[in-house]
Amino acid sequence: MQVQLKYFASIREAMGRNGETYETQATSVGGLRDELIARGDAGGQLLARGKAVRMALNQTMCDDATPLTAGAEVAFFPPVTGG
Repeated sequence: MQVQLKYFASIREAMGRNGETYETQATSVGGLRDELIARGDAGGQLLARGKAVRMALNQTMCDDATPLTAGAEVAFFPPVTGG
């Protein structure tokens, strides 16, 4: 299924783009993250397990177990602090 990926902050810089349309076999956001990690590029290193990464599905914060649906928008971004 196709999903829309959005990247923010340092993840966007490492990926070299704001987002992409991505064909996935994953059924969850965590599975999608694993596919992106497996690509082995600089962005995948920032998404690696053990790294602090926030995720949102259709603009709602989510976790690894959240199911994916065709056409969904999935955003990845590092934690942020305000002040």
